[in-house]
Parts: sequence; structure tokens; C-alpha cells
Amino acid sequence: MKRLLITRTLPDANHAFAQSHFDTTLRSDVAGLTETEAAEALCNYDAILPTLGDAFTAKAFEMAGENLRCGVIANFGVGYNHINVDAAKAAGVKVSNTPDTVTDATADIGMTLILSACRRAGEGERIVRAGEWIGWGPTQMLGTHVTGKTVGIVGMGRIGQAVAHRCHYGFGMPVLYFNRSTKSVEMPARQVESLHDLMAQSDIVVVTVPASAETQKMIDAAALAAMKPTGIFVNIARGDVVDEEALIETLQERRIAGAGLDVYVKEPYVPEELRALENVVLLPHLGTAALEVREAMGQMALDNIMAWQAGKPLPQAV
Repeated sequence: MKRLLITRTLPDANHAFAQSHFDTTLRSDVAGLTETEAAEALCNYDAILPTLGDAFTAKAFEMAGENLRCGVIANFGVGYNHINVDAAKAAGVKVSNTPDTVTDATADIGMTLILSACRRAGEGERIVRAGEWIGWGPTQMLGTHVTGKTVGIVGMGRIGQAVAHRCHYGFGMPVLYFNRSTKSVEMPARQVESLHDLMAQSDIVVVTVPASAETQKMIDAAALAAMKPTGIFVNIARGDVVDEEALIETLQERRIAGAGLDVYVKEPYVPEELRALENVVLLPHLGTAALEVREAMGQMALDNIMAWQAGKPLPQAV
């Protein structure tokens, strides 16, 4: 049997399937593989099922060198910026991800953050839990009314379109979007020419772009400065598409009304400056955290490994 490494604990159904088809090692450590550990895994296993935080860098492939054994890396998740795909391909290692399974769950978290940040839900819950609520009043914790507000989507892929669909059809929100290429969508929405135009025209901005060298820190200080003072910023993409320091400064100086974040630059580290702010809702990367979604992601990754084992093209090759 082929040797398979699963780098993080998956749902039981995924473990059972893997163990019935492969000589499977289940790694229980919650921390990702270091560069050295990734290199060792490349030398010791035929297939690897990694996820966010596992350092399959160019250096890891270089360290594996001629001892490399792995033929496929089937990533658990859509984002694969922790895998150097060019280095993998140069080493003859196929790479896949799990794109379709996460769309609705991630879009749902986007809506959770929109509503929570606009209506100051996190701040309100903290007041109640601390026993500091003094009772209802007409001007108590006034937030941003969501229905009818203009939403701007940065990156109109599957997840971006799912967020836009929820916003338009669920909350009557006009939809603008910025995409690096011209893109038509099957719903009422208008593409704008520049990121800064989108930031300036939107009441709520939601970032859904994949992480890449091109998108790193694309939401920089200048982009944030273009937002309305009443604007709400939401990130459900990857932490490094945003200049985190610039966002912290923007929120500290209340140049925008608030933010909702599910991702961070150096997860699981969340800067103290962010944690100290009342005008930001912080979630621990819950985008796909539903059992049926995680099971589907795991099975899709395993299906890609099965295809590789059978000598077939990977269904979700990247």
C-alpha cells in the first residue's frame, strides 16, 4: 500500500477512508509542519494530505533533493499558498486543492462578519457577558443598517459570487466588484475598473481573492484610505492579502467604522493591537468549520490521491 501522511486531524470519516486505502500516518499535532518536517515528509511518504500552515516551501523541496519520494500533495483547503507549486512541479510532485466544497460555508462566514461588524454584535456580547448592560435605549450601540447598503467584492470567483448572491438577494444590496480580469456574472452586479474605486464607492468591502504573490498586501494603506469613514471591511480570504499594520492603524484611528476578520497574517497569532480594539470582530478562521463541509473537503483531497494512485489526472489539480 502507498504510504500517506495526513498532517492534521480530520473528521473520523476521512480517517476511516484513508486507513482502508493507504498505509496511513495520522499526525495529531495542531501546529503545521516546519520546513524541515515538510522536507522529511517528502522523503518518507508517497502521498501527503496537508493544510494551511504546512511549510512546503521551495527550500523544503530543495532539502528533500534526490531522496524525494512523494508523488502527490492533495491540499485540504482552497488556499495553497503554503505550498510552492512551482517547486513541486519541478520535482515531479502533483498538487491539488478542494475548491468547490468550501464556497457556501465561506460565504456564510462572510455574511456572519458583515452582520456582526455592522451591528456591533461582538462588542454587544462582551458588554452582556461582563454584566455591563444597563438596559435598552433608543441610542444604545447604534450600528450600520445592512439592508440596502452597497457591497464591494474584491475578487469575483466562486466565493465572491456566493457572497454577492447572498447580499443582493437576501439583503437588497447593490453589488460592485473588482476583479483583475474582466468577468461576467449571472446576477445584478457592476464591475469597477480599479480597487480604489471599489473601496471608495462601497459601504461594505468583502475580500475573497486567493493568496498569491500578486495579491499579497493588495489591501494596503492607500486602499483602506479610500474607504468611507462609515465603511465596514471584511476579510475571508487570507491574512496576507491585507497590510495588517495599516488595517490596525486605520481601525485605531477610526478612519472606518469597523471590520470583521476570519484570517490573519501569522495564524494562529493575532496581534494584541487587533485584540484590544472594540470596532473589529475576530473569528478563529471558521470559514469552513462545519462537519459536513470538512468531511467533503477531506474526501475530495483523498479522491485526488486515489486518482493519482490510479495513474489518472487529478480532478482538482492546481
